[in-house]
Amino acid sequence: MLLTDSHCHFDFAAFGGSNEQVRAQHWQQAQVQGVHRLVIPGVEPAQWPRLPKLCRTHAGLYYALGLHPWWLKAAPNNWQGLLAASLARAHADKHCVAVGEVGLDKQLSLPFEQQEAALIAQLTLACDYQLPVILHSVGMHDRVLKWLRRYPVIGGVVHGFSGSAQQAKAFWQLGIHLGVGGTITYERATKTRHAIASLPLDALVLETDAPDMPLSGFQGQDNHPRQLPRVLCALATLRQEDETSLAIQLESNVRQLFDFANNKY
Repeated sequence: MLLTDSHCHFDFAAFGGSNEQVRAQHWQQAQVQGVHRLVIPGVEPAQWPRLPKLCRTHAGLYYALGLHPWWLKAAPNNWQGLLAASLARAHADKHCVAVGEVGLDKQLSLPFEQQEAALIAQLTLACDYQLPVILHSVGMHDRVLKWLRRYPVIGGVVHGFSGSAQQAKAFWQLGIHLGVGGTITYERATKTRHAIASLPLDALVLETDAPDMPLSGFQGQDNHPRQLPRVLCALATLRQEDETSLAIQLESNVRQLFDFANNKY
């Protein structure tokens, strides 16, 4: 079975930082487990110039460009212009598949107005460049949904979805997929597990959010894209469906989401 990790911070220090030999070893470990593709979300301006080179270095890696709310406070005043310029350069690069990671986070002390302005600016860019969005939403699903209705992007994914079945269905009605990761491996996550079990299968994509969001039984350890088959196994158990059939449909979903079908790389 071939799987795609739709959200993995593979450029972070946990995977070698600037040491491409170490990163190659990590990527090989994931490929042995059937992970043939992953998407690296953008989080800050300093990262944006590095991602195209990284994804040309290792086959199967793709990237998105965006400003994560956690990095918003430290971003330069001209970050919107820098992001627009980066997206313009990446427009013809088939490795660039989305705008993100963007969104809202209720747990941040950063003024909500600043977070919301950044989200709106990046949804606008996603519409301009006709790219899907990778969304970060913590305690803010209803507010994110409000802005998605006003800025109808061509698609996207709420990564690491943790919410109700009603909210999940509201996202899917707007063409926004739900990222399924390690959360469903915890039996106490009853609300999220119920939501994921109740959605149509074509609304879902797999992810690890590595090196974050470790699976149950691996608490305190860095997460890794090689864990993706365990997420698939948990999803199959939760939905009482065959793993192989699930994997085929999930791959179809992620190809459609990020337009991999028309991607020559």
